[in-house]
Amino acid sequence: MPLNTIATILVVLWLGPRFLPHIGAVLGIESGDHQRPHLAVTTLDSVVVSDSTLRGHVVLVNFWATWCLPCRAEMPLLQAMSRRHADAGLVVLGLSVDRTTPDAVRQWLRERNITYPVAMVGRDAEAAFGGVQGYPTSVLLDRTGEVRYKVLGPLAMASLEPAVRRLLNETASASVK
Repeated sequence: MPLNTIATILVVLWLGPRFLPHIGAVLGIESGDHQRPHLAVTTLDSVVVSDSTLRGHVVLVNFWATWCLPCRAEMPLLQAMSRRHADAGLVVLGLSVDRTTPDAVRQWLRERNITYPVAMVGRDAEAAFGGVQGYPTSVLLDRTGEVRYKVLGPLAMASLEPAVRRLLNETASASVK
């Protein structure tokens, strides 16, 4: 087998698992494990956010860091998504894994006009969502708090937009299980 064919196969095998959840979100094929993670964080604005306070909303949880270049590229798109769908019931929640001070993260967000709620978290928050393989990782929860989609990489806004719209169109009573 030629070396370039082997290289192509290896690239496809490496990229496939990373892109399949994105393609699934566009097509409506769920990639979430249907768990209902327990979440309790305090945002940088001192607001307590928990799975119970988010119930009834579609929630896009985004694990990110200020040092992560793909995260930086994605955040303005997530901000736009947050504004576009807020009235319909979408909450975008950023979970920063930075190991710096809250003031440094606040300043970073302010400089970039990111206004959706952000909390600083540790590995326990990642574990609650089944672990995080890399950053950014986005997890989309339905109105009952169930994980419906989980994607790795900076394409969350583009690939999750159709999934967000589908979940927002589900009535709260229809999504209660």
